[in-house]
Parts: sequence; C-alpha cells; structure tokens
Amino acid sequence: MPHLTHEEFERLVVDELDLLPDDMVDGLDNVIFVVEDRPDDGTMDTLGLYDGVALTERGQYGFGEMPDRIVLYREPLLELCADLDELRDQVHITLVHEIAHFYGIDDDRLHELGWG
Repeated sequence: MPHLTHEEFERLVVDELDLLPDDMVDGLDNVIFVVEDRPDDGTMDTLGLYDGVALTERGQYGFGEMPDRIVLYREPLLELCADLDELRDQVHITLVHEIAHFYGIDDDRLHELGWG
C-alpha cells in the first residue's frame, strides 16, 4: 500500500482529473470534487461517491443550487492498491465511475461497460 498524505493524494486526484477526456469533464456543471479519508460510516469498502442529482433526473436546476459532490475516499483507495501505479489506475476508474453517475449511468450499465 502506498503512503500518501492527504495533500499528496489530492494532487494525484487532480492529476488524474486532468487526464480525463475533455468531453467527459466539460459537461460537469456545478460539481465539486472532494477527498475525504473514509465514508462517515467508517467502511473501507466504498472508494467513491456521487452525491447529487443526475442530469437525467434533474428538472429545473436553478441559480444558487448547492453543488453536486464527487467524493474520493483516500484510505480505502490506499488500502486497495499495492503501489502508486495501481493507485493511479484505481483513482482514474473511480473518477470515471462517479462522473458516470452524474450523467445518469447506473451501476448495471457501468458493469456492462467494464467500469463497475
């Protein structure tokens, strides 16, 4: 398991976000990315979370709405990965997975596409 401080992990997440295709991230409106150590329930099974209303579910999205959040959980991701390359890959996969939820793609479809 690689050891990264919170700040080093955030930097890795930003680097992986920068590598995602423009057409994937350009449509992310009113979304923030957050790194937390682990989910509130303390589980180590959850790598990321999309907290918001998917584009396919939105009605009128008005001015002043709180932003949706995509959360990556540092400790579960570090625990899962044996080295830095594997961590980068898993952060990439987790970002794509959670961004897909923003676009309304559910877990079943993500599994069909190989991202689940």
